[in-house]
Amino acid sequence: MRVRPGILNRIVAALLPLFLTCAMAMAEDQAKLDDLFTRLKSAGADEAGRIETEIWIEWSKSGSPAMDLLLQRGRDAMEMGDNLQAIEHFTAIIDHSPEFAEAWNARATAYFMAGEFGPSIADIAQVLSLNPRHFGALSGLAMIFEQSGKPERALEVYKAALAIHPHLQGATEAVERLEAEAEGQEL
Repeated sequence: MRVRPGILNRIVAALLPLFLTCAMAMAEDQAKLDDLFTRLKSAGADEAGRIETEIWIEWSKSGSPAMDLLLQRGRDAMEMGDNLQAIEHFTAIIDHSPEFAEAWNARATAYFMAGEFGPSIADIAQVLSLNPRHFGALSGLAMIFEQSGKPERALEVYKAALAIHPHLQGATEAVERLEAEAEGQEL
């Protein structure tokens, strides 16, 4: 069967506004995140908390109401302590939207909470390949290193997270604690 060029032209013309709208929305989202990260670098502690919340809100937008619902269901399951159910919800999102970094991060967190460090690290690697500024994933990786008896690596990753988010809750204290422990070992 041969498709006439006129039909293809009409299909492209009909879909072009949708594609342009999506591209513009993605560019606006990226510009908003860029602005939030710029502000985060110089913000005081109180303002940094508000900016962090805005960043998490942006990261949690999948672009699909169905995926957003699954993300919330997974988070609810984690909150109730049902990490296996949470992993199933997040896996369903990843199966349908593998480019959605926050689904990978949420599943990494669920794996971590289930004591499954290997799968958690694999998911964190995916998060960071999709979103290199994901300070939450970096912080999670640092916690895994710390709990796995690798304080030097944990310290390095906490510092990387702080380079992105200077007021990241718990990271500053972790760096101070790990540096003090390292100094104590040198004596």
